[in-house]
Amino acid sequence: MTISPTDLLIYAGALFILFLTPGPVWAALIARALSGGFHAAWPLALGVVVGDAIWPVLAVFGVTWLVSVYADFLLVLRYAGAIMLALMGALLIARAGRGIAKDARLTAPGAWAGFSAGVLIILGNPKAILFYMGVLPGFFDITTLNGWDIAAIATISMLVPLAGNVALAAFLGRTRALISSPSALRRINIGSGFALILVGIIIALS
Repeated sequence: MTISPTDLLIYAGALFILFLTPGPVWAALIARALSGGFHAAWPLALGVVVGDAIWPVLAVFGVTWLVSVYADFLLVLRYAGAIMLALMGALLIARAGRGIAKDARLTAPGAWAGFSAGVLIILGNPKAILFYMGVLPGFFDITTLNGWDIAAIATISMLVPLAGNVALAAFLGRTRALISSPSALRRINIGSGFALILVGIIIALS
């Protein structure tokens, strides 16, 4: 591999910060776990893994092709990714007090329904799209990655959110009580927002 364990660890930390920011996946997990318990929520977490495997691979190959056409694209993308992270963080802080809306359509019974919902949510999740397509290239030199590097990135991209989503589903009672408190939700969003802004600054300066 051309990437170091330290690079992967930093990337895993960024993924964990991304997981901590409430969004569509959180809403879907909460909706399914409230309607059917952990057994209804874990298939959705597995569905999310599919998207978390697809997005980084698409990002690597898509960016590599663009670099072959436009040599300075990585530099532009690095600053664009830093700006997107900072904007995401600023929006989280600005909307810190807003709750997470639940969609009744996500509560259809059955493991396949949960799995399918997870795939669709992660593939259409703007937070995930922005991160993988705009921010991931800021962590690694896309032009030098080999097959083992891509496999390692994809594995980390799957395992970190999966661990978080399964834990969220398993301990939903405690987690939901935390989220349902307006003051606690505000603290979570503000903390996550500043963390995203900090990661954006680090990417821009690296």
